[in-house]
Amino acid sequence: MTGNKKAGDIGELEVVKKVPCPNCGKPLMQLPPNYPLYDLQCTGCSFRAQVKTNKCKPKDEIFGAGWEIMEKVLKSGFMVPPLFTNYKYQNNGVAWQTIIFYPFIPKTNLKKRQLSETARRANYKMFNYKGLFKLPNFIVYDNAL
Repeated sequence: MTGNKKAGDIGELEVVKKVPCPNCGKPLMQLPPNYPLYDLQCTGCSFRAQVKTNKCKPKDEIFGAGWEIMEKVLKSGFMVPPLFTNYKYQNNGVAWQTIIFYPFIPKTNLKKRQLSETARRANYKMFNYKGLFKLPNFIVYDNAL
């Protein structure tokens, strides 16, 4: 398991432990590994979301995922999934965590990119989430670790 995959799995579990469903307030749960497009779902309603974990302070642009599945979803008329960003960083020398929920991400806030020829997944098409600071959001967890 790569470091990014491990950090992502841990980040998903942290959101499950610290954040209730933003729709109904019931617990969230992880979806099976490699489930397309979504990482979490609610145990009581139909809410599902993507999770991205970063070891830095909140920032305006973060890595997304594979472009091909997202492109198919968008072409089918569906919206970009809701997003939890899980940031872990140092704040005045204290380990800190901020989890932000983005209920709506317009497709104009996705930036396509392609990995290099020398990358482990050579030429793989991906996307970044961009312009996050301008999007409506809710800080759902903000505390020292």
